[in-house]
Amino acid sequence: MKDLLSGKVALVSGGTQGLGAGIARAAAREGASVVLTGRNTARGEAVAAELRATGTDAVFVRADLCDVSQARAAVAATLERHGRIDSLVNAAGMTARGTMLDTTPELFDQHIAVNLRAPFFLMQAAIADMVRRGEPGTIVNVISIDSHGGQAFLAPYVAAKAGLAGLTKNAAHAHRWDRIRINGLNMGWSATDGEDVTQQQTNDAGADWQEKAAAELPMGKLGQVDEIADFVVFLLSDRSGVVTGSVIDWDQNVIGGLG
Repeated sequence: MKDLLSGKVALVSGGTQGLGAGIARAAAREGASVVLTGRNTARGEAVAAELRATGTDAVFVRADLCDVSQARAAVAATLERHGRIDSLVNAAGMTARGTMLDTTPELFDQHIAVNLRAPFFLMQAAIADMVRRGEPGTIVNVISIDSHGGQAFLAPYVAAKAGLAGLTKNAAHAHRWDRIRINGLNMGWSATDGEDVTQQQTNDAGADWQEKAAAELPMGKLGQVDEIADFVVFLLSDRSGVVTGSVIDWDQNVIGGLG
């Protein structure tokens, strides 16, 4: 399939690296004009320049999503540049560790701010524009397979991502008659930039950790950024039909399966 997002305007949060950057590239390849947000100006400008070199209308808007006003400003910048927003991807996130016993209120609040509150208010602003114009739109929230329960050392992360899964369904139900389709993707273990940092710096894994991990997985590989990005773009596009309110497990382990 080609030109799945031809003529569309897409805002991608967390588009400066990893999966967010992969989604920005995939959306651009399929014809979208792309606005990407993040905190790292150098990385963001580099991704935007890369997309512009391919002929895409792409721009980076710096935003610290812990600040609701900056999240809203990213949508406002999109509207100022293009006059509308057709698609939103909430790909920004944080995975700092914390258990039920050692998580501080500050760490908990950071997780809620980045992983739940920011997507909420980005969605609010984007949906408001779609409703005002009376036009359909699409949203994909990048959640996590950990929203089903996760590991003990990810307690605040799980709390926030489980909230985002519920929010995805609530918003999809609320705005189905506005023809705004909202879906979520529960990412499993994937070969992202962030995961590479976690494995090598937090888990003291070697540079070959991906190869070792892949050998122990059913499909013989971790989730790949380009594959996930293509699926997100499919969900953003008309080719995904009427699907809304779905939170899809992107993983090779089956929740509830034993042995």
